[in-house]
Amino acid sequence: MHAKAAVLVEKNRLETWDVKIHDPEPGGALVRTILGGVCGSDVHILTGEAGEMPFPIILGHEGVGQIEKLGAGVFTDYAGTPVKAGDLVVWSPIALCHRCYSCTILEETPCENSQFFEDAAKPNWGSYADYAWLPNNMPFYRLPDGARPDAIAALGCALPTVLRGFDRCGPVGFGDSVVVQGAGPVGLSAVLVAAEAGAREIIVIDGAPARLDAAVKMGATATVSLSLPAEERMRAIYDRVGKQGPDIVIEAAGALPAFPEGVDISGIHSRYIILGLWGAIGTQPISPRDLTLKNLTIGGASFPAPKNYYQAMQFAARVQDRVPLAELVSHRFSINQAAEALQVTKTGVATKAVIDPTIS
Repeated sequence: MHAKAAVLVEKNRLETWDVKIHDPEPGGALVRTILGGVCGSDVHILTGEAGEMPFPIILGHEGVGQIEKLGAGVFTDYAGTPVKAGDLVVWSPIALCHRCYSCTILEETPCENSQFFEDAAKPNWGSYADYAWLPNNMPFYRLPDGARPDAIAALGCALPTVLRGFDRCGPVGFGDSVVVQGAGPVGLSAVLVAAEAGAREIIVIDGAPARLDAAVKMGATATVSLSLPAEERMRAIYDRVGKQGPDIVIEAAGALPAFPEGVDISGIHSRYIILGLWGAIGTQPISPRDLTLKNLTIGGASFPAPKNYYQAMQFAARVQDRVPLAELVSHRFSINQAAEALQVTKTGVATKAVIDPTIS
């Protein structure tokens, strides 16, 4: 049997392939993709901004799927919840080796031998496809009863990334003032987590009105348009939070100029958490003296741990009835339309785009 998959053959060259459907290996699972999330990182991979990839690859590292078949010896998910064919799951898309210093001593991701992609001609866990083949030791988790796939897919890997960032760089405290640069899925996830943590101010910077509207729905207390000059953006933020400046600034823009602006915006004794600049390779000038004078802590995070995917799934399922998560899914595309999905993600037209394999 064969199925469809969107394959990046080389930089900026995307094709739809017929790929073989493989039975799961012992300890693994075969999952029929319900929704494959389109991430800004996929755009960087497509254009080559994220560096050289092991082409050809099936794109997509965000997935909600339905178990088609379980490998020998699999009776539960990776949290111990019983699973069977027909159950809905999400998976952690990084194949860890479980026998290196990062895995067993530091207990950090990614590890020295992490595998992010498999050759498109081989069994594959990319989510721009009809099926995802999950190898043994790739964690997957059963969705809680009543969880809606759209609500889980809406924040894709962004919510796990934000949770990873707060694990590494410290959480939002009750009463903190927070500035979020960018209102794509990572920024919206940061807003949601900050709101749930009890932040007193959550100010979001973005250039797309629809994304700023979405930020307010997630819990932002104010928005600032990128159309304003940088000094006016700074003034608007400080007028709102006070002369000490924000307690936390979160970079979720994925654009290099956001970095020096984030350092400028950061308040005294504050934290600046870098989450969106994974794919934008390059440098930006800052004044190191500012870091000292502000007692500023700068930290970064990427590649969520499996537990972050589990936490994000549970969190999204818990808030889906009072926060309009499912409404964030603004665009749906077939596997054949993957290039269009990436384009609306690149331009910011989409709040969240997904690949829906049922669309012909």
